[in-house]
Amino acid sequence: MKWYVAHTYASHEFKIKEAILRGIQGTEFESKIGQILIPTQKTFHIRDGKKVEREKKLFNSYIIIEADLTPEVYSFILGMPGITNFLGSRKKPQPLSENEIKKLLGITDRGKDTPEEYKFIPGDMVKIISGPFSDFDGIIEKINKEHQKLTIKVTVFGRITPVEVKLDQVESI
Repeated sequence: MKWYVAHTYASHEFKIKEAILRGIQGTEFESKIGQILIPTQKTFHIRDGKKVEREKKLFNSYIIIEADLTPEVYSFILGMPGITNFLGSRKKPQPLSENEIKKLLGITDRGKDTPEEYKFIPGDMVKIISGPFSDFDGIIEKINKEHQKLTIKVTVFGRITPVEVKLDQVESI
């Protein structure tokens, strides 16, 4: 089986995934269609002073389908309401390469094993506990997970100034 990308109507990705899964139950297509992915990422928003977690689709209007794309399976998927076409040429969908698949599967699995060491999100109030700005309070503006640093807005001499500190130099208030 290979992986293909299907274009869908906007905001219909999850409905189409469920429709395909329901449609193949008990048919010969069950063995020809594997996983259906809709890569998402967890994001946080501040609403009414509270953190609200939300899933954001990384590729709007696209679903990734693992399938043995015979002409019958191709017709079945294209016949689903909400699917417009496959990526590739008009009559021949283009399968994804192995590297693209590894990246996509990495995106899908990334949220499952996220370490808990990043317990901050932008908008959190923190106190700097070490370094030249120790004892300053501020609000997290950005998080750089690669370098394990935070950009915090602190007030210095009456002016709001962004300061970059390491993760272990702050604590939640």
